[in-house]
Amino acid sequence: MTKKYRLGIIGFGHMHINNVAQLYAAHPQVEWVACADTTPLVPELRVAPYTRAWNRENVMARVGLSTYYDLFYEMLVKEALDIVIVTCENAQHPEVVEACAAAGVHVCVEKPMAASLGDALRMVRACVAEDVTMLVNWPLTWSPAARKAKELLEEGIIGQVLEVKWRSGHTGPLGPGAAHAGVDEAAQPLSGPERAATWWHQTAAGGGAMLDFCSYGAMVSRWYIGQPAQAALGMRANLHSQWGDADDNAAMLLRYPGAMALLEGSWTTRDHGIPTGPIIYGVDGTLVVDRDAEGPCVRLERGGGDTTIYRPEPLPQGRHDVAHEFIHHLETGEPLHPTLDMQHNLEYMAILDAGLRSAQSGQIELVNNAAWNIG
Repeated sequence: MTKKYRLGIIGFGHMHINNVAQLYAAHPQVEWVACADTTPLVPELRVAPYTRAWNRENVMARVGLSTYYDLFYEMLVKEALDIVIVTCENAQHPEVVEACAAAGVHVCVEKPMAASLGDALRMVRACVAEDVTMLVNWPLTWSPAARKAKELLEEGIIGQVLEVKWRSGHTGPLGPGAAHAGVDEAAQPLSGPERAATWWHQTAAGGGAMLDFCSYGAMVSRWYIGQPAQAALGMRANLHSQWGDADDNAAMLLRYPGAMALLEGSWTTRDHGIPTGPIIYGVDGTLVVDRDAEGPCVRLERGGGDTTIYRPEPLPQGRHDVAHEFIHHLETGEPLHPTLDMQHNLEYMAILDAGLRSAQSGQIELVNNAAWNIG
């Protein structure tokens, strides 16, 4: 008989739960059990698309969940669960993961892993101690074009990688330009004070553009360059969201042993103007993860109009999304994709942590590669 995996959700603060929950719901071995939320630092002022109350109502209706607990600890005591999806605010990840691990429950944590390296270490230690698996989900992992670029790099198509550039942005997670399919576009946008009452714009809750978007760059640069980062120079600022205290623009410059990376994140961007990327510069050419009229692609530029377009292959069936990948791993013991593995994610978190420290100190900060057998 095919095993059924009993699933729960903790946290509706992150709007990615709307997508992630539906991916798990489409898996034939998933049985939904219950859900719970965490307590925000500040109560939200209005229910609107992608606020936590809206996320909870939407997800429960779409996947057929009927059991909700006010306290996630109570859910973990009363329900027998195999996997919990963790989509609360970043600063609450360690408390939730430690509780899940103590209950013997595997966890699927939405990126970034945590708000600091110290918090990430708490999470890994809890999972190791209780022999449970933690997967950290990155939407970029499921991009066939991003994986095609990695494949081309491993073939040596541009020689030594010298720089990785990543830029990501929109008008903020709940901003006027962050429209999502299936949402009433006529809904009244949140005002500045209403957005300030959401965790995204609260530094203490782990909000801000650096954690939200530079985290992608930390992951993809380490993945593509294939070496531990050495140092980071970070800068973050609140340029157009003064009703909140978190940064709405951020940048990091990373030093690797034989390469560099430039990471940018913005919550004030209407249009990128250039491909989001990533863009990878090597001694023999440049790779751009892009999209053209035919769909996603990887573009190789060698200068002088020498352009080659590569089309990505579909991801392996049965491991093509986070739900199938996690359950495949639990069933077979085969390693997770490296970008999802918790030990690899400690490296990404160490990079991000150095950038956060640098933004605070105004100095170049070393990446702590000795924190947990990193590097």
